[in-house]
Amino acid sequence: MKLANPAPLGLFGFALTTFLLSLINSGNLAPAGLGIVLAMAFAFGGTAQFFAGILEHTKGNTFGFVAFCSYGAFWWSFGLFVQFFATGVPGVAVGWYLFFWGCFTTVMLVGTFALNRALQLIFLALTPTFFLLAFKDLLGIPVLGMLGGYGGLITAALAFYLGAADVINEAHGKTVLPIGAK
Repeated sequence: MKLANPAPLGLFGFALTTFLLSLINSGNLAPAGLGIVLAMAFAFGGTAQFFAGILEHTKGNTFGFVAFCSYGAFWWSFGLFVQFFATGVPGVAVGWYLFFWGCFTTVMLVGTFALNRALQLIFLALTPTFFLLAFKDLLGIPVLGMLGGYGGLITAALAFYLGAADVINEAHGKTVLPIGAK
């Protein structure tokens, strides 16, 4: 029995949630829009991605399992933090949170070196995005957050493309959208 590819679900969950938050970080959407980001973070960015990771596990895909479950948990932790725990937390603590996500993402970037180019580009864009957002809070330089927001928009666009390529290519039974050589 052929199982469905869970990667597009995880990629779309990541992409759409990242798009929304990055619109705020880049200054293209008012911070008052954060409520819709939180809803998306819990439902699509967190839950759908995490389930995609569990399904990658059943396929024996360690990278997909770790990536989707981890970034799904990131969105849950982000949503929980903003909704319930942010009051009184100093910016430097948020900076360290983002810094360590940047470190984790660097490890995942190295893991993509044996995978397709589109996935490499996603992690190549996501890594500096986390560090820019982290250093905005660690150093108190707001423009770094805006730059991180634009990095997030690029990351989201790349993840959306790879999710779309997976869905369209599988639906057509051939390569319609290239994802790059392995």
